[in-house]
Amino acid sequence: MAYSGGKLPYETASKLGHLNVVQSEWVRSLIKDFEASKTELDIDSTIWTEFSDEHIKPLRNIWAVDGSYVKVASDNFPPREVAFVKTALMVLDKARIDKVDKKYPHPLILQDIMSDSGIFHATVFPLKNIRTKVGSNYTKVRHIVRDSIKIDSEGSFYETLKWLAYMKWDPKQKNPSPSFTCPHCHKEIPGLSYDLDEDECPKCNGTVFLTDMIGFHLDMSEDSAPESIASAYMSIMEHLMLFTAIRLSWHHTDKNLLNESLFIKDGPLTLRGQYSKLVPNIRAFLEYAKKQGRSIHIIGQEKNGVFVDHLSTLARFVSPKEKGEKLNYAILSHEYVRREVYRAPELTNPYGRKTNWGEKVYVKLDPKTYIVLNVPTGEYNEDDTFPYNINDLIGFERILATLPGLISHKHEGALFPIGLANAIASMSSYPSAKILQRFFEEYDKKGGSCSIK
Repeated sequence: MAYSGGKLPYETASKLGHLNVVQSEWVRSLIKDFEASKTELDIDSTIWTEFSDEHIKPLRNIWAVDGSYVKVASDNFPPREVAFVKTALMVLDKARIDKVDKKYPHPLILQDIMSDSGIFHATVFPLKNIRTKVGSNYTKVRHIVRDSIKIDSEGSFYETLKWLAYMKWDPKQKNPSPSFTCPHCHKEIPGLSYDLDEDECPKCNGTVFLTDMIGFHLDMSEDSAPESIASAYMSIMEHLMLFTAIRLSWHHTDKNLLNESLFIKDGPLTLRGQYSKLVPNIRAFLEYAKKQGRSIHIIGQEKNGVFVDHLSTLARFVSPKEKGEKLNYAILSHEYVRREVYRAPELTNPYGRKTNWGEKVYVKLDPKTYIVLNVPTGEYNEDDTFPYNINDLIGFERILATLPGLISHKHEGALFPIGLANAIASMSSYPSAKILQRFFEEYDKKGGSCSIK
């Protein structure tokens, strides 16, 4: 490995120091096979299915959530570091989206669509060398997380956190929160009793918040926090904002509202590490809704990573290859993901058991447009061959019928609603609108009712 440069020149790495290895018969064979041309790619065509949207009605209301964060460091010494986080949620009417030129959208039409259609959440975290009188860096981050979620949007996002943590969708149950590690003594707490905002640790009597259950304190030291705190908070807030729209739709008197909505998250339907505590509860809710006969249409789109790379090698070999042909989709089983995407041996734990609340799906919409989606199934199934078919993916037929009208040709495989949500999340300022209240007020005028909290 060469030395990196700076004030002095770079060291150039030796390109010739390992040529003796070509004397190996195995290496020579590898070089020969590598240089040999191969005209066909060995792909599993059996996983691809043609989809016909005949007699399937597209979804009417489109919700999209996206987020961004940035670390800022001062020029003085020692450098002070903070991280700004911003997430955005917006709702769009499918009929208005259909009027937009997806390749060259007119700015006035975009302005009309985005006016009073989005809400954003923003906060800031101290990372390094930030000292205040109110407490250590560790304590500041804990309180900022609690206050940021609890205060914004009149507490709607915090109510969603409680709704997920205590499984409030089922009025017959009074569940405690998931267990978590005490931020003071670092002992395991069985969970807060139903509907509590805070309590005392039974081991050390220190005050613990419901937001401590998420686990941000496990990534911090007393005096500093890594940049990953910002990315984790962004991911959590994307989930909370999306499920705020789902929660309000779920409790709305117009039961058809939820069935006619598509909820889109930028990125996979995944929470990793200590942040995955909410995954079992999310799965439990989706399973409960499925048994109640209420379809919740959710997708997450992956823009980069191993799945996008893998699909890019397959896309030109599968249909549609000509304009006018029907879209095709491929549902990836756990075994396929392990064998073909990750190319890994047998896993100790089943793929995605602790972290994923959506399964992987490839969709090719036209000869040049293909995307990687995550779609929920409800409760997790450990079978290597799961998901078995389209019926295992919640509401996937109506999702597929909706997708062609959401494709933006501004970027490769872009979805128009995510692009608009990203524009809000990435801007330094945006005129905040009480879009949640306004959206549901429109339905209230038609005879429904719903509390914003």
